[in-house]
Formats: sequence, structure tokens, C-alpha cells
Amino acid sequence: MIKRTLKVNGVERVVIVENDTPLATVLRENLGLTSVKIGCGTGQCGSCSVLMDGKVKRTCSLKMSRVEDFTEILTTEGIGTPTQMHPIQIAWMAHGAAQCGFCTPGFIISTYGLILSNPSPTREDVRNWFQKHRNACRCTGYKQLVDATMDAAAVMRGDMKVEDLLFKIPEDGRIWGSKYPRPTAVAKVTGTLDYGADLGIKMPEGTLRCALVQAEVSHANILSIDTSEAEKMEGVFKIVTHKDIKGKNLITGLITFPTNKGDGWDRPILAEKKIFQFGDAIAIVCADTEKHAKAAAEKVVVKIEQLPEYMSAPAAMADDAIEIHPGTPNVYFEQKVAKGEDTAAIFDKADAVIEDNFYVSRQPHMPIEPDVGFAYMDDDGKLCIHSKSIGLHLHAAMIAPGMGIELENLIMVQNFAGGTFGYKFSPTMEALVGVACLATGKPVFLNYTWFQQQTYTGKRSPFFTTVRLAADSDGKLRSMETDWICDHGPYSEFGDLLTLRGAQFIGAGYDIASIRGKGRTVCTNHAWGSAFRGYGSTEVEFASEVLMDELAEKLNMDPFDLRYKNIYREGSTTPTGQTPEVLSLEEIFTQARPLYEAAKKRVAKKSTDTIKHGVGLALGVYGCGLDGPDSAGAEIELHADGTVTMYACWLDHGQGADMGVLGTAHETLRPLGLAPEQIHLVMNDTRTCPNGGPAGGSRSQVVIGNAIVATCRELLDAMRKADGKYRSYDEMVKENKALRYSGSWTSPCTECDADGQGSPFACYMYGLFMMEVAVEIATGKTSVEKATLVTDIGKINNRLVVDGQIYGGLAQGIGIALTEDYEDIIKHSTMVGAGFPYIKQIPDDMEIVYVETARPEGPHGASGVGELPLTCPHGAVINAIYNACGARVTHLPARPEKVLAAMKAKA
Repeated sequence: MIKRTLKVNGVERVVIVENDTPLATVLRENLGLTSVKIGCGTGQCGSCSVLMDGKVKRTCSLKMSRVEDFTEILTTEGIGTPTQMHPIQIAWMAHGAAQCGFCTPGFIISTYGLILSNPSPTREDVRNWFQKHRNACRCTGYKQLVDATMDAAAVMRGDMKVEDLLFKIPEDGRIWGSKYPRPTAVAKVTGTLDYGADLGIKMPEGTLRCALVQAEVSHANILSIDTSEAEKMEGVFKIVTHKDIKGKNLITGLITFPTNKGDGWDRPILAEKKIFQFGDAIAIVCADTEKHAKAAAEKVVVKIEQLPEYMSAPAAMADDAIEIHPGTPNVYFEQKVAKGEDTAAIFDKADAVIEDNFYVSRQPHMPIEPDVGFAYMDDDGKLCIHSKSIGLHLHAAMIAPGMGIELENLIMVQNFAGGTFGYKFSPTMEALVGVACLATGKPVFLNYTWFQQQTYTGKRSPFFTTVRLAADSDGKLRSMETDWICDHGPYSEFGDLLTLRGAQFIGAGYDIASIRGKGRTVCTNHAWGSAFRGYGSTEVEFASEVLMDELAEKLNMDPFDLRYKNIYREGSTTPTGQTPEVLSLEEIFTQARPLYEAAKKRVAKKSTDTIKHGVGLALGVYGCGLDGPDSAGAEIELHADGTVTMYACWLDHGQGADMGVLGTAHETLRPLGLAPEQIHLVMNDTRTCPNGGPAGGSRSQVVIGNAIVATCRELLDAMRKADGKYRSYDEMVKENKALRYSGSWTSPCTECDADGQGSPFACYMYGLFMMEVAVEIATGKTSVEKATLVTDIGKINNRLVVDGQIYGGLAQGIGIALTEDYEDIIKHSTMVGAGFPYIKQIPDDMEIVYVETARPEGPHGASGVGELPLTCPHGAVINAIYNACGARVTHLPARPEKVLAAMKAKA
């Protein structure tokens, strides 16, 4: 043990700790400064940044033995408080720079250090600084972080008034469509918002800390599990194995379609007989400290019989491959698409036919905050699980039978989440903490390391896609044939739904009268497939959009003109035979054409013999909902002071669910003249909030938003008098009228049939991506220099939130195009190894052009947004690379060696 006196935020603090304790842990757990976040734990994300003697330092890997006495440390708590915010924090709010907010305190500290050393930074200075200090953000796309830093510096220099950054409510009181800061913004920029690990520190005395015993191979039979030595280790309370679970010990995938050849009961909570993937949980060590739990976990002995590991769909589909789940074929679901007349005759007579094969990789979600959660028994005898779940009611149904608990005795609560991007559409550690709590009778807490985050949570399911197009000589598309294979890992949950997306989105945006195709879902031993924004479209629209460029070249047409000729117009139908709800693609292309022409001139001027520049296009389309009659509910309550409370399960990845609820409710309740702060939010707790459904498929603004509108209108109807004025609270009580109202909404849609035909979504989103790239001829290294999106997502609820979603989605699209992958389990288990895009890999020049077409079924005309920006930006990057240097990369990511090889092949 060592004693250190530290001067923290201007106050001398004495700490007595073990010398190998990270400084971040001391600041968090000994001093309670939870603005210091631990993300990667290896100094690669910057969320743990503080100022030490005026210098920005990452503290998660800095041991106390290296920290001198009387070191001066500044954390975000020392910069500004919720009642006295610093200009940096105010600028962060004004620009919507805090999305999930987990990385925000580290960025604010880093910004403070920058401006101290350079009061007048340029935008490039800011970007170089964040790159140097490894400040990583997965949500924002970085642009608004630079915007905020520039304005903060201007205020600190005296060149701008801080009042100029503050949001001013317009005279009509309306915040819909404005830049009103999200309700959690103050807490996020001041570092006072509690995420899961912060709440873990504040759990009651006696809470057990958990560590997992996990598989270190990808496919094996389990012969024995010996916990005897581990049970003798210091601090161990209990080691939970499958023997301690009273339920099925399985998580159900809730099979979507009856043609699925599995039953959905294929993911064990704790492995009993087999290991299906690397990282499968085998036992849970529950101890007094995390250190003791992890030490004991190392002593658990698991004997196995190694089995063949099928790490890709082609391997699992081979004739000699064994069934990964005995009794269920590895190819366990098929989805057809059949629209219009048969394609064969059309292809025989077509003027032009083009075909190619494509691969979209196993993209890792890479939130900065690793998975975290806890469980306890409440005073009513109910099991309460807190986590990052974005599907509370859904997950309760998936895990309750496996844990052996009745659904009515299970409470699910979402903690504020440091980003999920879809992986939490699947339950991850919820059942683990649940069974540990049930087995021990104690509160339990589990926090994954970032290695566990990478190796033991779901990833984007890779797709192998073949597309064939037939067209007339003038470019009119006549027919399309498709074949797609979804590598969904070992667990079937939502694999059939994901495979259906191929039928819905290959060729989306274009009027194609004749389509035939088939998709298959394949069980493998690689990471299980979970939702990732762009779900399905990212995987398959890439194929059709790159092929459209190949067809344009074959026809000697400009890729813009070929697309424009074939987009939805009056009389067009989607690949599922649905009539588009709005026809805005012509306007999108009209707005985009001058931007495209300017980009072509720009890249032509910039190209040299050593660096080639190019511009590429891709069209992206996505639906809003979970297919068919998707529904949600909400509630509202009127209070004596005239305020109201909205109760809603609008789950938050970090995208801005709080603003979604507030903006939608405030717009509906405008007749009451309420200020935004008079609408209180109670969210994301199954004890108090009705089922809104999961936050996926860009459904929340449409489906939950409509439920909120319906709920608010119920209250308005009850309050409305005969003369059109509204009753007060006292008048409502006097007339014995209810003060709490419920509302719901169900999408007027139909599910797709066996041929992939139907009307699955009430609202869609549309966008044309344009990427400008530079390619080094000698190395193949590609950088994106400008990203443009012309998009129609309906009427905008909140511009800060929507801008942030789009910038962040574009950044993730650049990542999947060029660097991101999770193929090598060890190599890709770190942020750097997996190709995480830092700020210098994302362009500062990003432009959004909105075409706001009101949706007939959208709340106040809104559609969704989250999925759209990751539908096909990577397609535009790949097309731009080809237009720059002639290298056509069809298997992602387009790392330099692939681009270089493609250039050589072309030559």
C-alpha cells in the first residue's frame, strides 16, 4: 500500500491505495469523481482523461506508483458544475456535442488543456490535438466537437459572448424542429450523469462483484467444470454454474417465422454441454471485490473436447460440416423474394447484364462504454435488472424462462448508456446478473472489460451477396436477381428477420418490376449476430449500389444519371411491392445534382500522379419499424402545479431518446402553453412505463412518437371545455376527471409473405450519399475528404439530435468501408486493432441537406433517422475509390493492401 497526497480540483486529498491501482480507479472509487470514465482500459479511448500538472493524461493505465505526491489533477467536476457551467460545457450543449455523453468529460478536459496551451486554435489544430490525445467518440462523427471547441475558445478569448451560445425559446414557444438541448445535456457535459459503472460504485454494502469464466475456443464439448480450487480463494461467496439455474438455462430467440428450422432456444445462459463461440460464459464467480472474483475465475478448470470451428458461412455450409446445434441444420432459414414476372426471359433479352459478388464484414459496434449491469431483489420480492438494454420488455420475455422466474416478478431498467448502436437489441449480461442474484440472494454487479465487450457481445452479421441486373441500352432497369447469405454466428435470435432485410432492401430506391432471389441464414462459430444500425440494409444495399456503378460504366452513363432514371416515381413500388409513402427522391436528386457536379470538378483539379481523387455516390433507403403492425404505448399524468409527466419506454442508445419524448410531447401539448421544463420524463423502467417496444429499426420516433401523440391527445380531449379552452388541474379534480391517461399506436402495415411481398413499414427514410476520397497510388491508402448526404427523414423533431445521428452514421460508414472488422478474435479485440476511426480518419467537411417531406403516418410528419446514415455511405466510398484510381473493392473493408491489389489487377 502507498499513501499519496493529491491536489484534486484545487483541494488536497489523501488516498491510501495499492501501488498498482490505476489513477482512474482511485479518482472514481476513492474520491467519487465519476466524470472520469473507464472505457477501453488500455489508454486508447481518452474517456479517462484528466489534466495532470496542466497536461492531458489518460489515467486508466497510469498506476499510482507513477503518480507523485502533490500532483495537481483537474477533472471535469473542477471545470464547471450544473449551476455554474464553463463556456466549454455550454458550447458542447449548444452544438449537441454530447450524444451518449460517455466520452464527453474526457473531451471537455482535453479541450480545456488545448485552449490553455493555444487560445486561438484552428480547426486542424483541434483535430490534431484530439488525435494526439486519443480522444475517441463513436457517436458524433466529431464535426460538432470541433465546432464546440472553436466557439468555446472564442468565448474564452472574449471574441464571443457566452450568451450567444444559449438556446433562446422562440416567441411562439415552439421547440419542434429547433436546436433545443436535450434534457440530459447538462448532466453529460458536467460529468454528473451516472452510467452503469458509476451506479455500481454506489451499490449498497454487501454487493457482490462478478467475474466470468469464459470459453477460450470457439467450438467444443464440455467434459467437466471443476470449481473446487476457485471456491477456496479469498473473498469468494459463490461460484454459479448451470447447476444453480432453476429455469431452462436458455435465452429464447423468439423465432419470427414458422419456416425457421430451429426453435429459438439455442443460447445458453451458462454453458453446460457445449461451447458455441469464443467467450461463452461457463461460470460466474461472485466475490467481495472484482479483484478477488477475477483471481478465482482463473482457478476454475474446464475440460473440453475440441470440435471443428466453422468461422464463416461457407465453412459451416460445407458438405462435411457437422451441425453446430445437433438436430438443427446449419442453414436454418431461407427467405425468397419474387416480384413481378419471372426474370429468366428478361435477362435473356436484356441489352445489358451485370453481375458481381460482394462481402460486408463483421463490423464491431465498439461503444466506448463496455457492457455493464447489476441485479438485486427489491422489497416486493421482484428481481430487478439494470443494464444497457434497448429492449426492456423484449428482453424480459427472452430471459425470464431461462432464469426460472415468472415474468411478473421481473423488473427491467435501462441505465444511461454509453452507446450501443444496436448490440443491446440482444440481451448480453442481463441473464448473467439475474441468475447470479437469484443464486446468491445478494445484489450483484458485472462490468465487462473492453476485451469482453469485443469478444462476448454480438456483431454485425457478415453478408455474402450476389446481385445481377438487367437493363435496356438507355439505362432503364428491367430485372434483378439476388442471392444473399447471412453469417449469423451460433445463436439464431433475429437471424430470420435480418435475412428478410435482403428481400426488402437489395435494389431499394429503384423501380424494378421483376425480381427473383433467395437468402439464407447460416449458423457459424464466430461472434453471434446482433442488430447494428442500418440492420440489413448496410449489408445488402452496398451490393446493389456498387453494382449500379458497374452497370453505369458498362452503359457508358454517369452513375448519377443512371440512378436518377430509375428512382421511385408515381406508379413505382418497392422490392416488396409496396407503394412508397412519399415520392421525394426526385427532389433529393435535384438538390444533389449541383453538389455532385461541383464535386466532380473539385476532385479532377486535385488529382496528381501520386494521389488520385474521386467522388462516389450511393442511394440509401430504410424502413421505420419492426415489420407489419408494430405498436407501442405511453402514459401521461397531470399534476397540481399544471405540469405533466410523460411515461415512456423510448430506449436510449445515446441517440437522444429524452429529446425524442420531450419534443414530440411538447409539440402535441402546445395548446396548453407548457414550457419544455414543465414536461417531466419518466423513462425506461418496466415497473412504471408501458411497453414501447425495443429501440431498433429506426422505429422509435414513428411508433413510440405516435403513441406519445395519441396519449397527449387523450389528455387534451379530457381537459378541453365546450368553448375550446382547457380545464385546470383543480377543475379536472372538481369534475372528477381522471388525471392519468394512456395511449397507443399500431402501424397500419402488413408483414412480408413467403415471397418477400407486403407493406412492412408505414414510413421510410431516403438519402443520397456522396463521398470524396483521396487514394495514395503507392500504398493504396484511402482517406475521405468530404462527406455529403442529401436526405429526407420527414419533419425534424430536433436538429441537434438529427444532425448528430447523421454525422455519427457517416463516420461509422467510413469505418466499415475502410478499416473496421472483427474477424481475428485476438487481433481485433482492441480499438486500434479493430480499426476504430479516430478524428483524423473522419473528414471535418461533412454537409447535410434536408428535404423535409411530411410523412402521412409520421408523428407531426416525422420519420426515423438512426438507420439511414449507415444504409450505404460505404458504397459511396467504394465507388469513389474506383472513380479515383480504378480499383474496385467488393469485399470490405477496403484496407490499403486490397486497394493496391485491385489497382494492380486493373493495370
